[in-house]
Amino acid sequence: MRIAVIGGGPGGLYFAALAKQLSPHWDITVWERNAADDTFGFGVVFSDETLDGIAQADPEVYAAMSAEFARWSDIDVRYRGQVLTSGGHGFAALGRKRLLQILQERCAALGVDVRYRTPAPSAAELAAEYDLVVASDGVRSQTRGAHAEEFGPDLDQRHCRYMWLATDKVFEAFTFIVAERDFGTLQVHAYPFDGTRSTFIVEIDEDSWRRAGFDAFAARDLPPGADDEDSIRLCEEILAEHLDGHRLIPNGSRWISFTTVRNRAWRHENIVLLGDAAHTAHFSIGSGTKLAMEDALALAACLHEYPDVPRALAAYEAERKPVVESTQRAAQASLEWFENVGRYTGQEPLQFAFNLLTRSRRVTYDNLRVRDEAFTGAVDAWHQEHQEHQEHQEHQEDRGRTAVGRPSDSAPPMFRPFRLGGVRLRNRVVVPPTALYSAQDGVPGDVELVHLATQAVGGSGLVIAGMTAVSADGRATPGCPGLYTDEQEAAWRRITDFVRGQSDTRLGIQLTHAGRRAATGTPRAGGRCVPLGDDGWPLVAASALAWDAASATPREATREDMDAIAQDFVAAALRADLAGFDVLELQYGHGHLMSGFLSPLTNVRTDEYGGSVTNRMRFPLEVLRKVRAVWPASKALIVRISATDWADGGIGEAEVVELCRALAETGADAVDVSTGEVVSHERPRFGRSYQTPYADLIRNTVGVPVITVGAISTYDDVNSLILAGRADLCAVGRAQLHDPLWTLHAAAAQRYAGPAAPWPAYWEAGSGRPPGARTDRIPPRLQLLRDVPAPVHQRWLPEHATAAV
Repeated sequence: MRIAVIGGGPGGLYFAALAKQLSPHWDITVWERNAADDTFGFGVVFSDETLDGIAQADPEVYAAMSAEFARWSDIDVRYRGQVLTSGGHGFAALGRKRLLQILQERCAALGVDVRYRTPAPSAAELAAEYDLVVASDGVRSQTRGAHAEEFGPDLDQRHCRYMWLATDKVFEAFTFIVAERDFGTLQVHAYPFDGTRSTFIVEIDEDSWRRAGFDAFAARDLPPGADDEDSIRLCEEILAEHLDGHRLIPNGSRWISFTTVRNRAWRHENIVLLGDAAHTAHFSIGSGTKLAMEDALALAACLHEYPDVPRALAAYEAERKPVVESTQRAAQASLEWFENVGRYTGQEPLQFAFNLLTRSRRVTYDNLRVRDEAFTGAVDAWHQEHQEHQEHQEHQEDRGRTAVGRPSDSAPPMFRPFRLGGVRLRNRVVVPPTALYSAQDGVPGDVELVHLATQAVGGSGLVIAGMTAVSADGRATPGCPGLYTDEQEAAWRRITDFVRGQSDTRLGIQLTHAGRRAATGTPRAGGRCVPLGDDGWPLVAASALAWDAASATPREATREDMDAIAQDFVAAALRADLAGFDVLELQYGHGHLMSGFLSPLTNVRTDEYGGSVTNRMRFPLEVLRKVRAVWPASKALIVRISATDWADGGIGEAEVVELCRALAETGADAVDVSTGEVVSHERPRFGRSYQTPYADLIRNTVGVPVITVGAISTYDDVNSLILAGRADLCAVGRAQLHDPLWTLHAAAAQRYAGPAAPWPAYWEAGSGRPPGARTDRIPPRLQLLRDVPAPVHQRWLPEHATAAV
């Protein structure tokens, strides 16, 4: 086989070395336009997982790398004059120049033809001559650009500016510096990579960058490879207290914006993308070099395992793409956290550090506790003390109210109480509204009773009955319950009375008018609702826009319609109070009537209820104001919204913030933050806790309490989200349908047995995990000498090699 490699960076060289090692008879040529000793960037960080792969694939390369690694296990967060340290992480770094030398020497020893200072022919030319062309030509890949139609690139240029530098100050750990100045917040990502230098990446959001005056320096024309010396000097001044008199070292350093590279496909005929040409992930979570070397290993292996190039390339893409996409999801969360770091600079230092460390959602509460129990314990203690202070203040304000039992000092964050409006919840877990489609003429029956009772005794702090219509025409389906007749009110009262006899879990009900989503049948498999057609009822919406091509077109709501609907909400709220509910939720999301007013995609009115976000939220605020006037202050009133439409032209972040601020000012005690289901052509980005960033935005921008929902299924995630300050309450939906005792089982798994998770007396025998096969087996000792545990805190102290402190 003849292989051409475009680009002699770490990914291209490592692939060439591995492929030649596996098949010495292959003819492999690498084109590199720079000289062998040219390099950009400074240190490269590797995970233990990647290093294990390198050690297995090429022990000689690994031995050469590991002999010069800077190793440490601590992360330092420098914030508001404090240094907060979390240990047990494990890092290894190496200078990029030294890494290239090792790979160059390995390629030379194996007989790879590496042509330095030689621009490669185009990929198309090489493809005609070689069996395989590996395009490892970087983030600005000419190969990707020349074959854009086939690869389908998506280049997402982000908002922050950053500059890649080094310093002769040797940091002892991975160090995040968050510096608040009069122009805004600036952050640094720094880590050592040898005995004399550290990588030092300065990052700042666009507005702060301009206010600091950096834009004036960047506006000048600099020759290729030149450094922005004025910006570097200003960074030294701003960060002087962290540099301790040391200097910043440039290498073609100037302000740039990070671009996340994604491609629909990584291969075209016999051309394949590798490394930054195929994908990038933000530097705050990992190394592009690490990903490129993992690509190289997988590609070389697939070429060895499959009999021809097409099948090998298909296997390579199938193997690597899911891994990279997972990394990119975590990197995107981390990138967005740093883009919006100003949201969190009001947090106390311990919570801020925990928030930073868990920003990508890969590191969690439990994960940190395993790594460094003392650090997580300190954050826990702070949160407990903060909770107790709030409890004391609430007690002073509300002496006559019956308090929920105080959690024990060892209560995990999810089992600490929360006050929602006038209601105190014993823990932070919510069962969100669930559509059961079992009502007859809007009257809830035994199915609703069983569901709410089971979920209530399952231990959560709040259970909300779902999708309850305020009128017959407001029902989404014939099976939806309502609260617009005396019979319905009595049926709900029967349910709440029964549940209260079993549990002190708070009960809520969601009121809605389905708008253009009304008059459909029970959803089929996949969640699709089919219009009822002639068996349906008239539809009313913000605008005369059908849900999809198969749906009826609603009429545009008149002022008279709006007055009547507002009164329906008020009447239903009064009935909800009489029916015994503690919490009222108004459905302003998911494409229902109020959501239709709020989204610019579904509201095209030309009167005072359409156009600007101020106009679009006018009617929903009118309804909230009227409901708030009749709903008791001793109870809680929350509003559910769709914080994004997941479609071009939909509601934006600034509008959502303005909406939530208005909701809070009009009387909402909290916002239940969901997303989507507003238009049929939505393209949501599903993933673990994928809606939480929107709850985080609202909580830390508006200051209103929030419920987060969406693919939250582990108690570890709930603890992490609460402790980091991203949400006040977590709605766990499908996991609690899978296991109605999810909350109680979460308490048992964490060995919590306090008042925030009481087991019903009749089920108490099940509070411990029942014995199963081999669960009672005690393994014998089979090691003569046990491994010595690695120290939690390990600093990079070159003069003492690796010193534990």
